[in-house]
Amino acid sequence: MLSARFRYTTMLLGTLHGAQSLTLPTATRATVGAGALRGGARSIRASATDYSIADQVARFENAKATNDKRFLDITTVYDGSALKGKRVLITGGNQGLGLEVTKEMKAQGADVIVVGRRSSEELDALGVQVITGVDVTDIAALEKVMVPAITAPLDMVINSAGYFWSEEETLDNLNYDEDLKQIAICGLGPLHVSRTLYKAGLIKKPDGAGGGIVIISSQAGSAEWRFTQNPEGGDYGHHMSRAACNIGGVLLSQELKKVGIPVLLLHPGFNKTGMTAKYAAIWEVEGAVDPACGAKRVLYEALKISPAISGKFINCEDGKEIPW
Repeated sequence: MLSARFRYTTMLLGTLHGAQSLTLPTATRATVGAGALRGGARSIRASATDYSIADQVARFENAKATNDKRFLDITTVYDGSALKGKRVLITGGNQGLGLEVTKEMKAQGADVIVVGRRSSEELDALGVQVITGVDVTDIAALEKVMVPAITAPLDMVINSAGYFWSEEETLDNLNYDEDLKQIAICGLGPLHVSRTLYKAGLIKKPDGAGGGIVIISSQAGSAEWRFTQNPEGGDYGHHMSRAACNIGGVLLSQELKKVGIPVLLLHPGFNKTGMTAKYAAIWEVEGAVDPACGAKRVLYEALKISPAISGKFINCEDGKEIPW
């Protein structure tokens, strides 16, 4: 059965290709919703914030139409040299996007610590510190395994561990255990990892940009964008887990404001990883990229983290905010 997202993308492509013109200037201060495709009232929502475009296909088409180099080729703007010498801890760094972020940080001279349940051959080959036996939902492991293995405070923490059930979830196969698993890993995991490190005195107050807590969330956590990206609903646990992640990140940013530790929420963009494999049929039309490219997108935004943007939710594809 075709996923709701695949059916939506097919419909959107037909709409775009059948239109006489598509004008989506990068300066447009609006969120394009599903109503825009159907002529409904949700077509354009004026805002003082320069939000990213909700429609994944339209966003990619707009980048091509405007020759947005930052979107289409992150290497034209990315400079990871500021990572040199930074102590960075990352969860979920043994595979997928997390592994590629780890590789790039290592290549730039960062002192990287990877925390997770297990390692991998590729990760072992990098020569970074790997702390295994730690599930982000296991508080005892965080406190008794992770913390003692860290010998000095960290400049940056990147919460990258995630989980996405491989099946498309609808009311016909709603799965309570899978929903809780996604919420625990994606929603509560970043909060408890960050809290444990903070309480142990292991997160430095940054001297400038490029230090603090980064949470790899997803556009799936935007309730506003569900009207566009999920017109038929579904994937309840996935979206609820990312929405929980986002509100947790915002509240964390507020509590840590008094000690000067910023928190930044990032949508990494659409990456060709095992987590998104069930959407492989639409990777190309929606502008999915190899995870090595996705890693540079993530780090480009992560290096901007500062108190001025703490609590923001940024799309790593175009650097614009995503509405809640």
